[in-house]
Amino acid sequence: MNNLWGDSLPGFWSAWIIVITLGTIALSAWLLFANRRTDKQPDAEGNVETTGHAADGIEEYDNALPKWWFQLFVGTVIFSLGYLVLYPGLGNFAGVLGWSQEGQWEEEVARAEERFTPIFAQYQEVPIPELAKDADAMQVAERIYLNNCAVCHGSNAQGGYGFPNLTDDDWLYGGEPDNIMMTLNNGRNGLMPAWQQLGEENIENLTQYVLSLSELEHDAERAEQGESTFMSVCAACHTPQGTGNIALGAPNLTNDIWLYLAQGQTVADSIRQTLRNGRNGHMPSQTAYIGEERVHLVAAYVYSLRFSN
Repeated sequence: MNNLWGDSLPGFWSAWIIVITLGTIALSAWLLFANRRTDKQPDAEGNVETTGHAADGIEEYDNALPKWWFQLFVGTVIFSLGYLVLYPGLGNFAGVLGWSQEGQWEEEVARAEERFTPIFAQYQEVPIPELAKDADAMQVAERIYLNNCAVCHGSNAQGGYGFPNLTDDDWLYGGEPDNIMMTLNNGRNGLMPAWQQLGEENIENLTQYVLSLSELEHDAERAEQGESTFMSVCAACHTPQGTGNIALGAPNLTNDIWLYLAQGQTVADSIRQTLRNGRNGHMPSQTAYIGEERVHLVAAYVYSLRFSN
């Protein structure tokens, strides 16, 4: 029986499950036999007693349970007891067959590893740019991506709110094979500090200046005032030109690509929200989840995406 405590249950809960399970089966069997009436047979004229219940002039017959139905119910009770003996189902008591869902899963994983590990090992020897051109390898890599990465980056790899698009040329930490491998192996932790202490006037001026970097509609006077603030508090990460820094994961502010732009939100509002509250991005390491061989394949798949659109 699958449970929240791992391989075994605490003693009380194990006993509680045993009582509930066997009690339910016993109660079902009692109800079956208690309501079995073999004396309820039609008389010589074919008349059958009624229960006394009637609805809209229709009386309810007091017939005996059909023999086939009774035997089927008995069979389900016997099956239930047999199942509990053969398979785990009563608290901490393992079944006679020694089967468990965890054991079955481990066996399936072991068979899969035995079958696919040599294939992954061969792919790992191929450089990522070359591997990215192997159609068969990319089919395998796509399935790994869909199972492990699509939940954040989307099945089309075009990302979403707070999750980077992997199909364009805008890479926070660089889009070359070594950069991608480092991201997958080690994960990433992005941090954009909050600047509420600057005050709303400076935040608005900064917002207008950042809009101007992407040549979006902006207030020129406020943008001019925000430039000096940008140079003093933002340029260290985003560079004086606002083109970003892949060593820090600081985004490029000049290309009109916005990681935290919600649907229906304006770019200006997104920038204001970022400046007021900051941002914290986390990309977990994938090596522990899927293994080094699969990471190499996924890296090749992600690398291939930039050339497929």
